Amino acid sequence: MSERIAIIGGGKIGEALLAGLIASGHQAKNLAVAELDEARARELADEYGVLVTDVPTAVEGAHYVFIAVKPDIVDAVLRQLARVDDDGESERVTISLAAGVPIARYENALPAGVPVVRVMPNTPMLVNEAMSAVSPGRHVDPEQLTAVVGLLESVGKVIVVPEKQMDAVTAISGSGPAYVFLLAESMIDAGVALGLTRAQASELAVQTIRGSGILMSDSGVSAVDLRAAVTSPGGTTAAAIRVLEENGARAAMYRATEACAQASARAGRRPDVEGLGS
Repeated sequence: MSERIAIIGGGKIGEALLAGLIASGHQAKNLAVAELDEARARELADEYGVLVTDVPTAVEGAHYVFIAVKPDIVDAVLRQLARVDDDGESERVTISLAAGVPIARYENALPAGVPVVRVMPNTPMLVNEAMSAVSPGRHVDPEQLTAVVGLLESVGKVIVVPEKQMDAVTAISGSGPAYVFLLAESMIDAGVALGLTRAQASELAVQTIRGSGILMSDSGVSAVDLRAAVTSPGGTTAAAIRVLEENGARAAMYRATEACAQASARAGRRPDVEGLGS
């Protein structure tokens, strides 16, 4: 795997992608990270043996450039990218991991015709279990899209969606881990209230959520049917489900994801903010 890949931003998501790429067979000599914090840069260089430098140096000659910075500093990064001269040696594909930033902002800031792919990942990327949604821009050809999907598969699963669905994707999978963590937190607190130790309740809740996720993923059975299989008529689970439904658990999820999608849409329209970091 000889494609040169640059990752702008050495935070948790940038590091997770870097680790996944190396684990999937990409050589450290073909990878570079742009990170301005000196201590963090040394840490990444020591851990992975890659070049950690500034933006222009990192992206020089790169075939794929991942932007893994906070949304409010994307425009500062784009201004630096627009000044990088590749001398026609490679057609650089720019891949955004920044939530809420539309493809048009990249295409307007970069030289005409630059391929741009927008990605909505989520934090399970940190354990190679990401769910990433990918939207190609106007100048991305099928081969480039396939290549980007392949790169992201090093840290989890990938689906391709039109950009108009990205706010919905953010509401379901981008922010989705927080809903699961909140569920776990509430289950643990409930277990303590029922007389379990916090350690016991935590182990029970976390493994139950983990096992249930694997069961949904691997069994091929729908969530509806799996839930029904656990819910015996007149049984203990039925009693619990009735209380959840009576207290609006399902309706709350509808409202929560709608609010998240609306916030994602607003984020894409926010004014640009100066700065560069990770």
